[in-house]
Amino acid sequence: MTIESIELSGFRNYRELMIRFDSETNILYGDNAQGKTNILEAAYLSGTTRSHKGSRDKEMIRFDDPESHIRTLVRKNGKQYQIDMHLRRNGAKGVAVNRQPIKRAGDLFGILNIVFFSPEDLNIIKNGPAERRKFIDSELCQLDKLYLSDLSNYNKALNQRNHLLKDISHRRDLLDTLPMWDAQLLGYGRQIISKRKSFVRELNDMITDIHARISGGKEELVLAYEPNVDDDYFEEELLSARQKDLKLCQTTAGPHRDDLRFSVDGTDLRKYGSQGQQRTSALSLKLSEIELVRKSINNTPVLLLDDVLSELDSSRQNYLLGSITDIQTIITCTGLEEFVRNRFQINRVFHVVDGQVFEKSKPQGGNE
Repeated sequence: MTIESIELSGFRNYRELMIRFDSETNILYGDNAQGKTNILEAAYLSGTTRSHKGSRDKEMIRFDDPESHIRTLVRKNGKQYQIDMHLRRNGAKGVAVNRQPIKRAGDLFGILNIVFFSPEDLNIIKNGPAERRKFIDSELCQLDKLYLSDLSNYNKALNQRNHLLKDISHRRDLLDTLPMWDAQLLGYGRQIISKRKSFVRELNDMITDIHARISGGKEELVLAYEPNVDDDYFEEELLSARQKDLKLCQTTAGPHRDDLRFSVDGTDLRKYGSQGQQRTSALSLKLSEIELVRKSINNTPVLLLDDVLSELDSSRQNYLLGSITDIQTIITCTGLEEFVRNRFQINRVFHVVDGQVFEKSKPQGGNE
């Protein structure tokens, strides 16, 4: 699976852009705030309909432009797919695959699988549970359209239930309608818990071996899914929490409060891990994500690395670069020194300057 090209119009700081990628390693280099990450954002948007930054559609439209267009050509299993996105300042985005409009995000998911690694991901372990749930959901939504549907419906039911809890505080007659939303939460929530459980179990099988190699066999990393409620006892927990929910006007039991625990040799990394251990574990997590996607779809995802090398020490840089094989990779960085020093294979190089992209010759020292 590869991205052949991306064409932008009115997107972020790009008035117009057409960029063609190599099927292996592509480097986008330049000073900060020139537009390198915007190209990765467009690629991620093309695969997921969402910005990796959580930006709204109108925030991605170029200043003073009424709308934005993204066209991404993808090659997968010998077939080409054209993904078109139309972002509007007022109104929903339009998405088409091979010129056929689609109505649901689920119809796009699975065409372009992406693993995105940014400096923010290095904090996934020490940040709050929401970051770790986001990681699980982002990957599962790409791999499983039913999960995407369950998660969307669960969140809608959760919002409706929370609104109802607030309304009940001054209209007690609405209490009789609460079981209807409880039933929806239970139905969708049980599916979410079950699939998260399987996902973490598969991921754990891979991350243990990868982390052992990165740490030179000195550490054993283990992932543990920590559901807020077990799927078998969800109904019981929801009922027992009802009075508390009515008092707080929010739902306190369910998978929207799940967490993921990282431990090395039995020690909780979030609480007691060093920054080096946390960063090594985050790196292991992303490399495991690549392997899990590869196994799940019987194909390789596209890897996007957004200025990650500058945040890693030389040993972790070397391991990451050495692990990038047989996968299309698009890397942003401020300079090419790391690649030249490590004699890393570079297939295509682009210099990004103030919303313009110039293809450059490969630096001497990089492998041919």
